[in-house]
Amino acid sequence: MKSRILRGTALDGQVRIFIADTTNLVERAKEIHQASPVAIAALGRVLTATSILGVMLKGENDKITTRFHGQGPIGTIIATSNASGNVKGYVTNPQVMVESSIPGKLNVGGAVGKDGEITVIKDLGLKSPYIGNYPLVSGEIGEDLAAYFMYSEQQPSAVGLGVIIDKDYSIKSAGGFILQILPDTDENVAFILEERVKEAGSISKLIENSRNEKDIMDQLLEGLNPKVLEEYEVDYVCDCNRSRFEKALISLGKQELKSLIDDDHGAELQCHFCNKKYQFSEENLKSLMMEATNTDLK
Repeated sequence: MKSRILRGTALDGQVRIFIADTTNLVERAKEIHQASPVAIAALGRVLTATSILGVMLKGENDKITTRFHGQGPIGTIIATSNASGNVKGYVTNPQVMVESSIPGKLNVGGAVGKDGEITVIKDLGLKSPYIGNYPLVSGEIGEDLAAYFMYSEQQPSAVGLGVIIDKDYSIKSAGGFILQILPDTDENVAFILEERVKEAGSISKLIENSRNEKDIMDQLLEGLNPKVLEEYEVDYVCDCNRSRFEKALISLGKQELKSLIDDDHGAELQCHFCNKKYQFSEENLKSLMMEATNTDLK
């Protein structure tokens, strides 16, 4: 079963909601990165949130990147999504292990840390990308993203993200929701939604126990006339290719490429997102060095 995102509204468009089941998507990320349980719990939350943010984009060529850096042992978490919700990501230290004071609960906040910030970069095809950031609140990802929405984008939002690891270390369930109240909505609605979110509990358990995303939406928005607007199939997709790595090598400049040729007699580059390796021989590098030289002369 593929990962999916549901987009819906309630109260004639005054409330909007995105609900994602990303179980298979997160499982693929775990296999690619050979991530520890706490690392994939953190990365899975960021991948889910970024995939949802992707389908919020308006232009089909738009992209969004989220970066969480809290000075914790996991290092930096980065995820990028296109407007279809297809996402890729990685963490600096995928094998991190962090003790938890609560039995059965992974210490995501401890792994991420909170002495840092969340950064959101939107590439909307303009001259410069939009870059927003806000200090981390807890390192739990969902709370941090809700704070970012509230204070950096002035958008009141409820964010629920979760990953449950099975006994065999596979992903039992993963997913999330972003629920946003649009301007001029009655304050009572905000109170009702806040209580519903509290009562609903863990989003990953809701996904595990519900038949589909529509059931979860109906539970969260009961009595508010919820409507499904669109559904998306999403996946973990890396779009790296040899041409991109060639451009990266050219950007190093003639002297750096000459050093790679003289000292290393070639180069091996690896994609952070999918771990695919690209080999460049001395002849490859000499050709790229010529291109770099021509670029410098222009």
